[in-house]
Amino acid sequence: MSTAQIRPARSDDAVALGALGRQTFVDTFVTGFGIPYPADDLALFLDASFSPEATTTRLKEPGAAWWVAEGDDGSLLAFANAGPNTLPHPEARASHTELRRLYVGRNAQGLGLGTRLLAEALDWMEANSDGPLWIGVWSGNAKAQKLYAAHGFETVGTYQYPVGRWRDDEFIMRRG
Repeated sequence: MSTAQIRPARSDDAVALGALGRQTFVDTFVTGFGIPYPADDLALFLDASFSPEATTTRLKEPGAAWWVAEGDDGSLLAFANAGPNTLPHPEARASHTELRRLYVGRNAQGLGLGTRLLAEALDWMEANSDGPLWIGVWSGNAKAQKLYAAHGFETVGTYQYPVGRWRDDEFIMRRG
């Protein structure tokens, strides 16, 4: 895996994209951060977020964009998704853009793919927003918060992100 190509996601990526999203969520939040999600809530969230059907539907969402980092062997290593803002902040509007996901698979950590995907997403977000850019980030993920702060984002609020009936405490970050 000497190089990775960043490209827009395609509809035929749905199965691999969903599998990468599911595994990366578990690796990051369950294994890595040790969040004790109840099994039923985690299963409900993973199926609703990363099943092939859910991923196919999200890839077709009007006004949203997806990018993948594809390895030399054709496997998906990382992805980013941005679209109309959905964060619950009093100054946020749907006409603003939100970075919804930036996931790098465990085997691709440290290759700079997250930074490359973030740059691609931010360029798209700037071109497709009529206001600030937004990101929701788990309150315990200091590394992600530091990355976003280095790109001009600041914490401007909090909200609760549902994982089934479980609620994660999240920060709302804004740039612009």
